[in-house]
Amino acid sequence: MKITNQSLDNTGMPTNGCAKTRPPAASVALRKPALNKQPPGSVSPAKRQIKEVKETKTTINCVTFPLPGEGPEQQLLKPNEWSYCDYFWADKKDPQGTTSVAGFEVLLQKQLKGKQMQKEMAEFVHERIKIEEEYAKNLSKLSLSPLAAQEEGTLGEAWTQLKKSLHDEAEVHLKFSNKLHSEVEKPLLTFRGDNFKKDLKKYDHHIADLRKQLASRYASVEKARKALADRQKDLEVKTQQLEIKLSNKTEEDIKKARRKSTQAGDDLMRCVDLYNQTQSKWFEEMVTTSMELEKLEVERIEWIQQHLRQYTTLRHETDMFNQSTAEPVDQLLQNVDPAKDRELWVKENKTSEVRPVDMDI
Repeated sequence: MKITNQSLDNTGMPTNGCAKTRPPAASVALRKPALNKQPPGSVSPAKRQIKEVKETKTTINCVTFPLPGEGPEQQLLKPNEWSYCDYFWADKKDPQGTTSVAGFEVLLQKQLKGKQMQKEMAEFVHERIKIEEEYAKNLSKLSLSPLAAQEEGTLGEAWTQLKKSLHDEAEVHLKFSNKLHSEVEKPLLTFRGDNFKKDLKKYDHHIADLRKQLASRYASVEKARKALADRQKDLEVKTQQLEIKLSNKTEEDIKKARRKSTQAGDDLMRCVDLYNQTQSKWFEEMVTTSMELEKLEVERIEWIQQHLRQYTTLRHETDMFNQSTAEPVDQLLQNVDPAKDRELWVKENKTSEVRPVDMDI
């Protein structure tokens, strides 16, 4: 899927093609005469030109970003919501500040934390079930008590009915505990089993591999830059030798040095192009995968919301006289909003609003 630096439409799909393409052939060709057609005796202007160009981009951990205030303002890919795909491009320091954590890794940790929270909610419901079962057992036991069994007359009948009501109440609580197990605890335990973590690892390895490829391409670019600088320096030295006529072979040496400098320039352009292609691929996969993780998080929240609301429904059915204890929970569950949860979490955990851009030659 090709992802652009433009915004996405309402379906979450990109509105245009890929991120920046290579410069047109004409603009590339314009760079070559400075390396190819330099007359003997002159000094290469390449270094002077580089110094005069204002830096507008920076590369951090092998990912290229625009410098603050440089270039056109980037629009969010999904401007009307706090989407993962807009806020996790840069890396962040871990709490100890010793190593960097990739923005995508932050998203994966969010998924793993959600899985753990789901497990702990199931454990909480299990403890609630144990309490209900113990309560039902004690009520049933108390209903069989012989205390005041010899009471006579209409008062005796009322007393007998009171003890019977304890047995009926015990049955209600036992039924409540059974439903909690089948309709709340079990779904929370079984939602996204062991395969879920394996799927997350696949995402992790895929994006990590793309980052490794990007690092390798960046190393090639740096190596090519150094090679070009060395060739240009060699060309300058030989040009100076011609000026003071140190050798009859200097002019021929200059031609060879110029050819090598030209080749080094071509190699640099090729390496930068490969780097930009790799970064574009990583960019596309980051958007696609982060949106998939976003979808998984919405599903998790809505699943838990559904079964916690089932908890309160069962609670109402069990004890109509104690609804007030469940009503606040009901109200809060009705107000559960995955988009709002995501907004609050993104604001607290985002690593960057700036997306990568193509590296300049």
